[in-house]
Amino acid sequence: MPRGSREAMLQGMNENTIIVGAYTDPRSGGICPMLAAHRNGGRTDLASFARSWDRYTDARRPRLATDREVLTLRSLLELSLVGDFTETDSLAVTARRIRAERARMPLPEVAQATPIPEPITAPDKPGTRLRIRRHIRRERGTKHPARVG
Repeated sequence: MPRGSREAMLQGMNENTIIVGAYTDPRSGGICPMLAAHRNGGRTDLASFARSWDRYTDARRPRLATDREVLTLRSLLELSLVGDFTETDSLAVTARRIRAERARMPLPEVAQATPIPEPITAPDKPGTRLRIRRHIRRERGTKHPARVG
């Protein structure tokens, strides 16, 4: 959806009661978000938005949009408008701007490396064996297991 239509929709949502399931609802006096955008200068005909809105809200008949539905739509519209990126910016221009912003950022301090422990080495005397002991967990009240061999 074009930026102008998104801005017009946000403005229309502030000024009108928003409904789902129809273009207008004479009983509640509400209008759909696309009509709200159209009345505020967003001259985009997007039937796909209306279908998506009604599918998201699970509209079976005209009714007022819930607070959650309106908040979700508002959040998505605002999020889509955040940032300096405009539709006329090319990908190369945007990449250059991001690189320049990163170059201005301070570098994070490097954490001190933890010393690596020395590896275990074999004994100096040939023929000396390493003895490995294993810890055996026992249930309380059981006797020590028989020793093998």
